[in-house]
Amino acid sequence: MSVWEMIAVVTAGVFAGGINTVVGSGTLVTFPVLLAVGYPPVVANVSNSLGLVPGSLSGAWGYREELKGQADRVKRLLPASILGGIIGAILLVTLPDKAFTAIVPVLIVIALVLVVIQPWLNRKLSHRRNEDSDGGLLLWFGVFAAGIYGGYFGAAQGVLVMGIMGVLVSEHLQRMNALKNVLTAFVNLVAGVLFIFIADVAWLVVLLLAVGSVVGGQIGAKIGRKLPPAVLRGVIVVVGVAAIVQLLTR
Repeated sequence: MSVWEMIAVVTAGVFAGGINTVVGSGTLVTFPVLLAVGYPPVVANVSNSLGLVPGSLSGAWGYREELKGQADRVKRLLPASILGGIIGAILLVTLPDKAFTAIVPVLIVIALVLVVIQPWLNRKLSHRRNEDSDGGLLLWFGVFAAGIYGGYFGAAQGVLVMGIMGVLVSEHLQRMNALKNVLTAFVNLVAGVLFIFIADVAWLVVLLLAVGSVVGGQIGAKIGRKLPPAVLRGVIVVVGVAAIVQLLTR
């Protein structure tokens, strides 16, 4: 990569770290950038997942106050995320590259739809806030399915998790967002560890994204809530469409 390409990747990492903390769609920023600088789709996805792990952990740490009192939820749901992430990562490296190229545009479309309807999902969360519900087994299996999705291709994994919790759990939005950050961080972590041993990793990309996403995670945790949601969603949709075009025209 040239110096300007490296700067672009770091910058994308900053945006992704912040977006993942607040919304959960950072891969829709970084993935198109990695394709644009010349990495094959599977290598780009693997390196992206690993590189964004530090940013996810950074965002989770930034939300530590909202995590207080949720230890039982974390203990109950974390195994679902970890198991799902492992299965998704194994699917990524065992299915042929052509399958990934064919499936990912569809997954990006699903992710974009989730990003667009997130205000509706948030309203559902607000509506259920006073109901006595903690999700039960349905929530566990929903988080497990989201983990598979995230291990295979992480774009909008956080939005998916928030949507599932919004329908099934009675809790404040910011506390659910804090829990989401922990669950998605561990999906990325377990998938990333597996990728080290079973997939081709572009380590320079991992390093650049890690640096950027750690910074972005802290920015997202501190001031990301002040960003206009409509503007943020608009940016995500634009870069997601760019990723689809990039994949279909390669």
